Amino acid sequence: MAEPFIPLSSSMLFLTVISLFLASALFPGVEGNIGVNYGTVANNLPPTSQVAHFLLESTVINRVKLYDANPDILKAFAHTGIAVTVTVPNDLIPRLTKLSFAQQWVEDNVRPYTPTTSIVRILVGNEVITTADKSLIGNLVPAMQTLHTALVAASLDRRIQVSTPHSLGVLSNSSPPSTGKFLLGYDVHVMKPLLSFLRATNSPFMINPYPFFGCSSDTLDYALFRPNAGVLDGNTGLLYTSMLDAQLDAVFSAMKVLGFDDLEIVIAETGWPSMGDSTQVGVDANVAAEYNGNLMRHVSSGAGTPLMPNRTFETYIFALFNEDLKPGPTSERNFGLFRQDMTPVYDIGILRPTARSSIPNNQTPIPSKTPPLNPKPRSSKGKRWCLPKTGADESTLQRNVDYVCGLGLDCEPIQQGGDCFLPNTVRAHAAFAMNAYYQSTGKNESDCDFDQTGAITDVDPSYGKCQY
Repeated sequence: MAEPFIPLSSSMLFLTVISLFLASALFPGVEGNIGVNYGTVANNLPPTSQVAHFLLESTVINRVKLYDANPDILKAFAHTGIAVTVTVPNDLIPRLTKLSFAQQWVEDNVRPYTPTTSIVRILVGNEVITTADKSLIGNLVPAMQTLHTALVAASLDRRIQVSTPHSLGVLSNSSPPSTGKFLLGYDVHVMKPLLSFLRATNSPFMINPYPFFGCSSDTLDYALFRPNAGVLDGNTGLLYTSMLDAQLDAVFSAMKVLGFDDLEIVIAETGWPSMGDSTQVGVDANVAAEYNGNLMRHVSSGAGTPLMPNRTFETYIFALFNEDLKPGPTSERNFGLFRQDMTPVYDIGILRPTARSSIPNNQTPIPSKTPPLNPKPRSSKGKRWCLPKTGADESTLQRNVDYVCGLGLDCEPIQQGGDCFLPNTVRAHAAFAMNAYYQSTGKNESDCDFDQTGAITDVDPSYGKCQY
């Protein structure tokens, strides 16, 4: 049964505008580069409207990638401003080469939801070349071309890109990175036309690199961005201390061989499981937090890779939720950042401060071994702040603001033009006002009660110029 469409509140709509601002304030350099794969191979996921609300109000994630074009999900993300990527399933690729079918697919799966839902990219299939299905592979580029033609006819081609994600199996060689090449035969007959299409339509090349699947006990530090001796590429003299960098540079080298080193590369999938089988190396929540935390900082730092310096990479972490119906080893069902009740499996800093402070004590996220992305400490020993509880009634929170500001405490920061005016929501302004009162008194627990709407946290909610 489809979940009912619940329109988002005006405060949620406003959060759309400042989503990038907050991401930048919390994680300098992120600037909307970090997205998440929203898989649904599970029987216990929360309603789609609740997921959209959660991502918008409680996290700094503002990109999601879907494995289909689920209408309930597309409706749920309407008016959020969250960038959505949808996927045409592999089995439809041969039919998509017919313009009439492509146009109907756009009419059914895209036009009803845009522009209220920000659909920014359509992916034709997933890891098609490594399926070894000749029908799918032979029709892949024609299907992409025809779909683009359908978008042109619908005047959507400037808003929506067309691409397709690949596994690292498209490479015949990847070590050392400078020798990266696409599979022989596919390189000229499939990859070159595909890359030409991407260049002509200003679309990115999308790859699914997983250091998790390429590492052993000997290379775990190399896979997790930990300090390590590194691996030297004898051809270039470049030293690699990150397996992800080596994988990306192997892809870059393969593209360069065909003359397409100018294309943007997007990391469509990467992640690390929090649980696995006893035979798997480095599989637990702390290691997963370490990989994903370091990943976020690395791809957003602007450092790039040895062959692609000074770049950031749009990156989609796999996955939003653990998916209990996925087949295969235990790890396949445990790549999620969040549980089904939307509490974090572990903390990598993507929750907004107010959301992090309201996690129930019995569901405290497992701390990451990685340092926080924000250069300012997210937690200060001995310091405490007072913030609204999740779900606190907005009318009560507004009374809290009126009460505190009526006492004569400095509320200028949450007035128009103040450093804490944005986001212009009751909850955000209440957070500042309630904390101002708490800090000005004896910092007793009772000073943060506010009719049971306040909670004390040791996580500094400051962002940008807004200092608590």
